[in-house]
Amino acid sequence: MPQPARKYSQSSYYYRDYTFETTYKAQPVRHFSDAKFGTNIRPTTHRKIEENPTLKRRKKAKIDRDVIIARLVGISLLFLIGIFILPIGVKNIAGSIFTKSPYPNIKSDYNQILNPTINYLHNHMFLNELSLSGPVSHKKATMKVLPIGNEMSDLESSIKNILPLYPNIHAGVYVYDYDTGNYADINGEEVFSAASIIKLPVLIQLFKSIESNQVTLYDSMYLNDIYRAEGSGELQFKAEQSVYTLDYLAKVMITNSDNSATNMIMSKIGGMPDVNRGIRDWGLSQTHVQTWLPDLSGTNYTSAKDLARMLYNIENPKFLSDASKTKIYEYMSKVKNDRLLPAGLGAGASIVHKTGDIGKMLGDAGIVTTPNGKKYIVAILANRPYNSPEGKEFIVKASEIIYNYMVVK
Repeated sequence: MPQPARKYSQSSYYYRDYTFETTYKAQPVRHFSDAKFGTNIRPTTHRKIEENPTLKRRKKAKIDRDVIIARLVGISLLFLIGIFILPIGVKNIAGSIFTKSPYPNIKSDYNQILNPTINYLHNHMFLNELSLSGPVSHKKATMKVLPIGNEMSDLESSIKNILPLYPNIHAGVYVYDYDTGNYADINGEEVFSAASIIKLPVLIQLFKSIESNQVTLYDSMYLNDIYRAEGSGELQFKAEQSVYTLDYLAKVMITNSDNSATNMIMSKIGGMPDVNRGIRDWGLSQTHVQTWLPDLSGTNYTSAKDLARMLYNIENPKFLSDASKTKIYEYMSKVKNDRLLPAGLGAGASIVHKTGDIGKMLGDAGIVTTPNGKKYIVAILANRPYNSPEGKEFIVKASEIIYNYMVVK
């Protein structure tokens, strides 16, 4: 039998994780019904249960005790640090600031500690500090991009047709016609070891430094053992402390491909970081200097297209002055190695160029002028078996094909 309503008003039931209160007031059914109890029910919150005062005091006492223990542990740790660790830090670190080091000749290079790979991963120098710059910015490049016309696919086919005759050769070729802007490109953007062709960007950076009033061609340098380099050139055999002007060093660097002269010039204009900074400013991403000469293992690198762009910008008046261009052409017109591109040219043709030769790579890059005034750029880089004569034979034959094609055009 149901209880009176006045008693039900204080009753509560727990059902499906809810606390429910019953009511017998007449009202519309807005809540869900509970079939078990036959009444309309609605969720409500738990009533606050009054906690036992004794239990409450015990909990508070436990919390106070835990806080006291935590504070004692913290104070003990600070005490131990102050007694044992802090004196050592003061003596070894702070003390070194106010006391003279017993080893005055030993100095820490903090940049090397923070950047342990900077010596071989750098590509920039600022305030005499090596650094690693971001990617080349082509939008801010100081070298003009070659204005190209149509691709000379027939010339490309002619060059590719002779490659089977030299199965051990892998080549990169780029040809550019000044008159039309037409070009031929075979692996033109592929990176090759630069060998002595790396002296071309060194020469250009020398004249950029001259135009910036950093050096002059009349500045002189002493030949020291640190600059001596085996391989090509005669400076390696000259007496210690011999004196040479930059003009002479630039001349033998190009005409004789002198490695010692190249090292002296690079040192004078800021070393490899300065040359690489210039190359990046020019907008070239496939040319880099990372080894003093001789680079017999071929770690300095470039591409045929980068070389063509360098050669094209020698005549760019916004990049180099006429005086610089004239001097550069004077050096490059007297290169003694005439067994590569020049050997494939017809009678009466002229060329300004720079060669490169190491065991695994042979190359030549220059500007050719035909007897009828036609002018074109050609750059050929050829990977080969060590010192294989196939490299020379391929370059000469390719030069001949290119020359005959350009004369007809």
